[in-house]
Amino acid sequence: MSPVLAGVLQLLALIAALALAHIPLGNHMARVYSSGTHWRVEKWIYKGIGADPDREMRWPAYLRGVLAFSLAGVLFLYLLQRLQGVLPGSLGFASIDPDQAFNTAASFVANTNWQSYYGEQAMGHVVQTAGLAVQNFVSAAVGIAVAVALVRGFARSRTGELGNFWADLVRGVVRVLVPIAAVGAVILVACGVIQNFSGIHEVGQFLNEHSLGGPQQWNGGAVASQEVIKELGTNGGGYFNANSAHPFENPTPFTNLFEIFLILLIPVALTRTFGVMTGSLRQGYAILGTMAAIWLSFVALMMWTEFAHHGPALRAAGGAMEGKEVRFGIGGSSIFAVSTTLTSTGAVDSFHSSYTGLGGGITMLGMMLGEIAPGGVGSGLYGMLVMAVVAVFIAGLMVGRTPEYLGRKIGTREIKYAACYLLITPALVLGLTAAAMALPTPGDSMTNTGAHGFSEILYAYTSAANNNGSAFAGLNADTQWFNTTLGLAMLLGRFLPMVFVLALAGSLAAQRPVPSTAGTLRTEKPLFSGLLAGTVLIITGLTYFPALALGPLAEGLA
Repeated sequence: MSPVLAGVLQLLALIAALALAHIPLGNHMARVYSSGTHWRVEKWIYKGIGADPDREMRWPAYLRGVLAFSLAGVLFLYLLQRLQGVLPGSLGFASIDPDQAFNTAASFVANTNWQSYYGEQAMGHVVQTAGLAVQNFVSAAVGIAVAVALVRGFARSRTGELGNFWADLVRGVVRVLVPIAAVGAVILVACGVIQNFSGIHEVGQFLNEHSLGGPQQWNGGAVASQEVIKELGTNGGGYFNANSAHPFENPTPFTNLFEIFLILLIPVALTRTFGVMTGSLRQGYAILGTMAAIWLSFVALMMWTEFAHHGPALRAAGGAMEGKEVRFGIGGSSIFAVSTTLTSTGAVDSFHSSYTGLGGGITMLGMMLGEIAPGGVGSGLYGMLVMAVVAVFIAGLMVGRTPEYLGRKIGTREIKYAACYLLITPALVLGLTAAAMALPTPGDSMTNTGAHGFSEILYAYTSAANNNGSAFAGLNADTQWFNTTLGLAMLLGRFLPMVFVLALAGSLAAQRPVPSTAGTLRTEKPLFSGLLAGTVLIITGLTYFPALALGPLAEGLA
């Protein structure tokens, strides 16, 4: 079988699996977030944290819940790392330095999972399991909760109430993430992913029973249980430095495809949840169609750039195999790379710095779109809905009508919230990239010079501010400058947009529904999906094209 055909067959199998899971999981999540009952274990949690799950919240109260919970998570994870040296199960690792502990705490709470450390050489079992894995669950649940709050903004009328954050958070963990993760972990263990609490093993390097050199140290760990939520919650932080390229995390082509499935599962299903909760399934399909069109286009472009046979070495290898695992090939690696950067996952099964110039640019552009196709858990849906608000506003300007979306008028207040949402991330990415390139010290962290070296810096801040977490792998980010600035970018890039999403939700929920007329734009039609996709690409292109021209485009066209 040719590598191209193998890649296409993997793509078709993935699409079929997602299509089968879309409706049942989407309906289940709609029931979860619309339910008026509480499970017994949920009642215990509410009692333990002192929350009243039946009290409706307006958007400022909902936001305070998000920020207070996340701040507590940052402080807890920071202290856990700083105390690692005296904790049991530390595997003899020392406590983490203050700047790196801040960076890691900010990263995992912000659902970014950027790692400026080697997991198997820095983090013991307690920090990995009680700290990082727990944040993989709850940070994903926070994203879903904010998305559901925005959906309620479209579904409700003449009320500013968006539900209860604590109920949404707990239900997301207990009823959605934990059950799927439990099943997924069993599947990964059955396929060869390790799951234990063993210590460090020293092994030699062998080929045909002959030693090739000095010994290596390998850790055990509860890898399968962390791997599954790493992908399911679009987190991305690996137990090992090689991430999903490591055979202990991702041993076979099947586990590779299964992990891609987990990455896309909840973001795809949430479009069904949106349709059910707003009472218009066709609106959900319109959003899903837009996401799918962008994702498929990016996968096709990535495969084309990486399979292109330029030169005898690439022809012999069947494509650009540098930085890719032979067991996954170009097809599996390309699908993974596009899926992880068009969501806020950041897991990698190959190394994006080794992709062709244009291939590396595709991974970067996927993050610059806002990771909305299908996007992160929760963040993809609310990001695309904000883009939909902008698209109907543009359409309204074209025909001279007050724009409407799902029976809500998009007025001055709503478009200001949407505009602020769209401006935050580019301001962080471009501002911090410019500062890093202008100052003398940050440039010392670059492995490469020229366009590729610039791409390393641009990719790092794009990944951090968009809460992706993947890296170009050539940048030494374990410095005080990068640990601090990337940590701030992750926190600001995660929580400032949530402010405007929840404010927009509150404004929409307070409105009286507007009846459809003959002049109302039909937002469930393919025409609107095309307009929405165009809006996404044009806004991103106008914002980031100069920076892309200095980095991946210059390298790819050289």
